Amino acid sequence: MRKAANEQTTHPVLIFWIIAGWVGYFVLPWYGVEDGFFRLAWLFDGWPVDEDFAPAAFLIAQGEKLWLAPMLLPLIAPLAVIRRRKTDPLFSVVLILSGAIGFAWLIAQGFGIGIRGFNFDWLTALFGDLGDRQFGMGYGALIVASSFLFLLTQGIAARGAINGDVFVVSAIGGVIVIVGTFVFFPIAKMLIFAFIAEDGGYSANVFVSKFFDDRIWGLGCLSGARCGVAWNSFFLAICVATATTTLGLTFALVVTRSGFRYKRAVRALTVLPIITPPFVIGLALILLFGLSGIVTETVSAWFGTQPTRWLYGLPGIMIAQTLAYTPIAFLVLIGVVEGVSPSMEEAAQTLRADKWQTFRTVSLPLMRPGLANAFLLGFIESMADFGNPLVLGGNYDVLSTEIFFAIVGAQYDQGRAAVLAMVLLFFTLSAFYAQRRWLGKKSYTTVTGKGDSGVHPLMPNRLSWPVLTIAGVWGTFTLIVYGMIVYGSFVDLWGVNNTLTFKHYITAFSVGWTEHGLHWSGSAWDSFFTTIFIAATAAPLTAAVGLTTAYLLTRQTFRGKNAFEFGTMLSFAIPGTVIGVSYILAFNVPPIELTGTGIILVVSFIFRNMPVGVRAGIASMSQLDKSLDESSLTLGANSWYTFRKVILPLMRPAILAALVFSFVRAMTAISAVIFLVSAKYDMATSYIIGRVENNDYGLAIAYATTLIFVMLSVVASLQFLIGRTQIGRRTQFMTGR
Repeated sequence: MRKAANEQTTHPVLIFWIIAGWVGYFVLPWYGVEDGFFRLAWLFDGWPVDEDFAPAAFLIAQGEKLWLAPMLLPLIAPLAVIRRRKTDPLFSVVLILSGAIGFAWLIAQGFGIGIRGFNFDWLTALFGDLGDRQFGMGYGALIVASSFLFLLTQGIAARGAINGDVFVVSAIGGVIVIVGTFVFFPIAKMLIFAFIAEDGGYSANVFVSKFFDDRIWGLGCLSGARCGVAWNSFFLAICVATATTTLGLTFALVVTRSGFRYKRAVRALTVLPIITPPFVIGLALILLFGLSGIVTETVSAWFGTQPTRWLYGLPGIMIAQTLAYTPIAFLVLIGVVEGVSPSMEEAAQTLRADKWQTFRTVSLPLMRPGLANAFLLGFIESMADFGNPLVLGGNYDVLSTEIFFAIVGAQYDQGRAAVLAMVLLFFTLSAFYAQRRWLGKKSYTTVTGKGDSGVHPLMPNRLSWPVLTIAGVWGTFTLIVYGMIVYGSFVDLWGVNNTLTFKHYITAFSVGWTEHGLHWSGSAWDSFFTTIFIAATAAPLTAAVGLTTAYLLTRQTFRGKNAFEFGTMLSFAIPGTVIGVSYILAFNVPPIELTGTGIILVVSFIFRNMPVGVRAGIASMSQLDKSLDESSLTLGANSWYTFRKVILPLMRPAILAALVFSFVRAMTAISAVIFLVSAKYDMATSYIIGRVENNDYGLAIAYATTLIFVMLSVVASLQFLIGRTQIGRRTQFMTGR
């Protein structure tokens, strides 16, 4: 079957990308259009003759942008081998040269020419003043770049790379390019400021002095003073990762291994914190435990003690982050706990092991990939969090807030911000390495192609009571926090006039009827609709990129695999503040000009949230036997068909985790968004922050409450549409167990 595929002389995928490249070059606008990527008004505003909307071929025909002409040759060259066999050496050579030369030229002309002509003095000295300028690339450039990329990957596959699998080679190439463009490039542009001296030159000594600053690595806390922000962040991240992993496993066991009747309510409760803007949780905690909080004043009145500011600092940040990131651990672990084969647990009990021994020696070890991934995500999230430390940090400085103040504060030291970001990267890489060492090379496969008719046993009594108690206490605390949020949205003026009112909701979301029809008159509608659109666009793209990457990491072997995995996690290690600033620096000028558009928001969400899909996918696929893939391939299916029909249906928990997390994070993101929004594309969180800055807390919390209920509905809908992984075929009857 594989031999026959290699001998074919018709190549539909190749033909598709050749046609796509020609369409991008001759039909679509080469440069970006002002009305935005998602609108097609340019079709009726002078296309294709108007220079603002003209394809590359029309620009060249008019004597404009002649540097685009050399790309025509690599677009034509593949036609020479379109009828040749893949085994013909000329087939791979032509495709590789066409793709590589075309892609390299597109990049070279993009970065070599800027808004004032040549970007480099040596080009000006060599060719003279250009007398023309570059604009941000648009539809045509994007399609042609994709065509060159996939011509190159098909040529590499034809030479036998990864068994000649076109899908796998193309997927690897595609992920490398987009991660390089939207992760490495902006961060590199940001980090280069770490070496800039006061005179504008570059100096390694400047970098060393900033990196080893005592404010970063100082250990003054051992003698009663303050520790550096690096150690503060590290200690906080360890505490939060441990707490979130423990609580995530606790709730996963309650849902899958207990007789608790209200499991759906538990699922909804664990998702609540993640669908709330983090600063709202901070405000609720302040109202409960702040200096004038309800709990603080009540305890002070009962025991006659003096109220303190204990919440501000490490305790408050840790509580808020644990509330916010436990759902991430739960969403990762629920699929892993469900995926443990019931037959293996039943086999242990058949050999006279009691429930506790079975859980400790069989079930728990098989959950190690999920536990490690949940811990890693909790660690990285805590290190990169910005909102909670900003609200509750007090005198406890952490890396993310220090980066923020270094960029937007009075000091405006981008070099220090870049160095702090590199420290974050060091901690993330260390956590990643420790995770790999802990997992080792052991196998955690539990799902094979064989039928499994078992059901999961209930937890042993010595485990069930602590688990249910912890879940009950934390669940009750979560409900109280959210009760404060809902209550605050109906209070007239918080702390001054506690009269209940709907005025905040009316101001934000009023709807009227005029002679022109329905009128969305509320002040929050514009940002609300924009947020829904951006989040709905980013979520499936995030899940697709994340799960495809997870498939490549768990099912394929190729050079640079560890670097590939690290690259996909890098965006999660950098605070959103740095992501936002680096995107502004990288994409504010040609060749990729995205600031002020909706695309930059979508792209930032995709690559900020992609690691969750990657880690959830890796955790789930670690339990799927590779014989499933091999059986499909042996029966004649290709990798693309196997991925769609065999792997994805068994990864429903991972798909749900990626979709839910990416959607709600896009709805509630704050640190990166604050730099990337524009008047045309305003997001809900930036609107809420504006209300908070104006001391309009009632309207801000009313908006946040509305977002919570909207996202709950979306999460429930995704849960219903995607379903859950069903390993056993029997139904568990609680009356018989």
